[in-house]
Amino acid sequence: MSFVEYSERIREGDVVIIYLGHESMMPVKVQAGGKTQTRYGAIRHSTDLIGQSFGSKVTCSKGGWVLVLHPTPELWTVSLPHRTQILYTTDIATITMMLELKPGSVVCESGTGSGSLSHAILRTIAPTGHLHTVEFHQQRAEKVEQEFQEHRVDHLVTVRNQDVCREGFGVAGVADAVFLDIPSPWEAVGHAHTAMKRHGGRLCSFSPCIEQVQRTCEALTERGFHDLSTLEVALRVHGVRSVGLSLPDFGPDAGPDAGETPAPAPVHTSVAIKTTIPPREMTGHTGYLTFATKPRT
Repeated sequence: MSFVEYSERIREGDVVIIYLGHESMMPVKVQAGGKTQTRYGAIRHSTDLIGQSFGSKVTCSKGGWVLVLHPTPELWTVSLPHRTQILYTTDIATITMMLELKPGSVVCESGTGSGSLSHAILRTIAPTGHLHTVEFHQQRAEKVEQEFQEHRVDHLVTVRNQDVCREGFGVAGVADAVFLDIPSPWEAVGHAHTAMKRHGGRLCSFSPCIEQVQRTCEALTERGFHDLSTLEVALRVHGVRSVGLSLPDFGPDAGPDAGETPAPAPVHTSVAIKTTIPPREMTGHTGYLTFATKPRT
């Protein structure tokens, strides 16, 4: 079982997501004899997890219960240990679509960071694609490589600990798409061009500042990329609720054609009207997504 391959029951060595509430989740590696403490009490891996179906309700030692969920890129994004600022699903969904990723795609990524986007890419390109991801920081590279192994997706990814601006991605002419999330992406545009296939491909650069975008666009244009576009994605979530109202119903004989017949006494009918509640606060700017296309050469 892995993040891209689903199994029905939990086995030793699996990573599961312990769901305590919408705002409280934790990833746990299942080990025989292991024990995980929650605010509802302890979860014993051998008896409470191993052999159970994903999605099961597990009772903790203090009597409270939690749900044990299959790990997905979305759940990993909201529960992973942060080593860097990460990308969230709103931007990730746009990136995977605009890069035209599909099963079998080869992708180059830098920097890997905490691996939030990486896991979404791996699910999209599985089972025959491959991700070449570059992380400058040695400890972060080692940790994310360990996580890929624990999540059983390491056969789909190669992690390199190097400076992409100086050393590139370590491959040439193989990538269908490139993603850049580094402080100076314009310095890596040439290496991205080299890594991409001769018949072209798509590139995305994520930058928080518009000055970074401007310099990156200049570098992309100089290297012959076209179809440049920059956007930012702002998520606005509305709360939908039903409001019960009691409305009078005078029957079919009531109305302008009823003549002189006295109107019957109204019968009150309960109806549910759905309304939306706009958010008082919403997440603002995360970063600019710049997309470009490498032409055939």
